[in-house]
Amino acid sequence: MSPDLAIETIKLCKAYNHRPAVADLSLRVARGEVVGLLGPNGAGKSTVVKMLLGLVLPTSGEGTLLGHRLGDPETRRRIGFLPERFAFQPWLTARELLTLHADLGQVPRAVARRRIPELLAQVALAADADRPLRTYSKGMLQRAGLAQALVGAPELLLLDEPTSGLDPGGRLLVRNLIARLRAEGTTALINSHLLGEIESTCDRVILIREGIVVHEAKLGALTSEGCVVRIRASLRPGSSPEMWQGVYDELSPWCEQVQPDGDGMVLHGVRDEDLPAIHRYLSGRVDVYEVAARKPSLEDLFVRVIGTEAH
Repeated sequence: MSPDLAIETIKLCKAYNHRPAVADLSLRVARGEVVGLLGPNGAGKSTVVKMLLGLVLPTSGEGTLLGHRLGDPETRRRIGFLPERFAFQPWLTARELLTLHADLGQVPRAVARRRIPELLAQVALAADADRPLRTYSKGMLQRAGLAQALVGAPELLLLDEPTSGLDPGGRLLVRNLIARLRAEGTTALINSHLLGEIESTCDRVILIREGIVVHEAKLGALTSEGCVVRIRASLRPGSSPEMWQGVYDELSPWCEQVQPDGDGMVLHGVRDEDLPAIHRYLSGRVDVYEVAARKPSLEDLFVRVIGTEAH
């Protein structure tokens, strides 16, 4: 287990009634990284977070957080956690909520008195700090939840859907806050189905399916993976529908993957210099109405690796 890693798991597994929720998870997150954990519904993302926190015991495998075994009580004080479904005491004010969590995390009172007003300002709740949480909107509660995750100045953040329920202004606030924390050396693992938020926030993504890492990518390197080309085309009169498969097969030397898509196809991993050859090839076999090339997005990567399952 490396001291340079904030998170490391080796063949981590969790089964419920002999059915695996996480089958064989091995991942590594370096200190200071902000990493997105992605996968379709039921991929095991929330179970992974619960095992990392020691809330759920693994069936087998091992792992460390901040150099200590999973579930180590001393390590928990150095971790901030925002669950997807939280239920804070509705009679508390935001200020009281943060004070409670500071006490639970054994934050010195003098430090908490200074830090809590700063956090409330950072999540735009300073003006509402002394209102009961039951009067808050969903977005305000989400921002209060993020503040409680930060009250102990954690070295590691585990955030489960941190921008759920937030309007565009709230999502921008969270983005800027995470960017500031990254600059200060905080590590974050973010589980979200909002791919645009992950793309604008994280350094790297880890894609899992059935609790197994199936792909990892640095987000800055996506544009080096070639273009995504959307082609709108149709077979010529008298052509057999089976001809499409032959077209897909013959396009494969120019791209990494061909996906049928409604009235055409999508090609992944196409080099700019191969676009003219692709156009010439298609023009000789089908009627082409449109060829549109663009740089790949995180959604393109997700669809290419995971498929079109709901996320």
